[in-house]
Amino acid sequence: MEPSVIALLGLGILFVMMFLRMPISFSMFIVGFGGLYVMSSPQATFKLLSTEVWGSFSSYTLSVIPLYILMGEIVFRAGITEKLFEAAYRWVGHMKGGMAGTTILASAGFASICGSNAATAAAMGTMALPELKKYKYNEALSTGSVATGGTLGIIIPPSTVLIVIAIQTEQSIKDLFLASFIPGILLTTVLLLTIIYLCQRNPEYGPAGPRFSMKEKVRSIWGVFPVLVLFAFVIGGLYMGWFTPSESGAFGAFGAIVIALAMKKLTKENFTLAVSNAIRSSAMVLMLIVGATFFGRFLTMTRLPFEVAEWVNGLPVPSTVILVAILAIFVIGGSLMDAMGFLIISIPIFFPAVIAMGYDPVWFAVILCIVTSMGAITPPVGVNVFVVQGLTPATPITTIFRGTNYFLVSYVLFIVLLIAFPQIVLFLK
Repeated sequence: MEPSVIALLGLGILFVMMFLRMPISFSMFIVGFGGLYVMSSPQATFKLLSTEVWGSFSSYTLSVIPLYILMGEIVFRAGITEKLFEAAYRWVGHMKGGMAGTTILASAGFASICGSNAATAAAMGTMALPELKKYKYNEALSTGSVATGGTLGIIIPPSTVLIVIAIQTEQSIKDLFLASFIPGILLTTVLLLTIIYLCQRNPEYGPAGPRFSMKEKVRSIWGVFPVLVLFAFVIGGLYMGWFTPSESGAFGAFGAIVIALAMKKLTKENFTLAVSNAIRSSAMVLMLIVGATFFGRFLTMTRLPFEVAEWVNGLPVPSTVILVAILAIFVIGGSLMDAMGFLIISIPIFFPAVIAMGYDPVWFAVILCIVTSMGAITPPVGVNVFVVQGLTPATPITTIFRGTNYFLVSYVLFIVLLIAFPQIVLFLK
């Protein structure tokens, strides 16, 4: 049997297993292990099993994942997300659509210390949805802004997804963090402008809230100032070369614990929950990496990624058309499953093809992150939409999707902007 046929058969088995609700990490591991067993020999496969699993779990680089996750968990359990929401509301809540804008800003703030789509949507939705309902916001806009704000969780550094992409594509975590910083800020701004535009055209969508004095606004910033300093220190220190990504994660986790203790918010119960959730999430990510390692080795042995790259280069169409087609696949994949899971499955197939067309790997990694996060609010299975629906069961799922559709247009325009002007991503590289 031809190696490419074996690869396609393996991909088919992988999707069947995922359809049967087997975890993605186990599905990739089983298919990768089985494929290597068929393509090579039992001895070589078991030797790879021992060396690769040990190599993956003993890698110093991977320590950054549990550290950043722990930092986000500590900040969340200490109630600092509430202060982020309060601060954002005092500054923009008096504007039409200000409460929805507050949700986007607070999501951006939480995303900078969380790194997860679903977690950001869940944390912000818990606080924002009751307030949006109280001020009689349009139901589609309110739920849509919560779901869309959550997509910032994997774009703004530190992002667990960017770390995994860096490891898979053998790039610098520091480079990807720096490259995603400006796009993350710009995307947040674009989402805010979308809300302003909608509420200017339809004032009943987002009534203005109360206006706060400058003293109250400044005081609200003081409540989140320690977290802002922590973020600036962690990312700024990484940019200045003061420490490595793993060291920045250690400083971030330690700083979050110190801040939570100083605020007298870190109880024994909260700390236990934070550590427990961090271990659980880290184990999931690490198992994804192990599964991806075997799956990637299997695909490499079949030479499918290289054949795809050669086929793509031989197509009689402009490279931009091929790029758009690949990005559309990532949007669809991101709508059907968790962003990280789909990225890990698809990167070994499409990344070599795009790089072979001459695109910058850092630029493409950031574009992938943005495009796949867009899939989290795209019908029919936008993950964030179902997270929000779980927080407000009375709201029809179609209403939430209608709300996210407002922002999908903004997402598409923003991605077109990044394709037309790649220096937006590469400016800090």
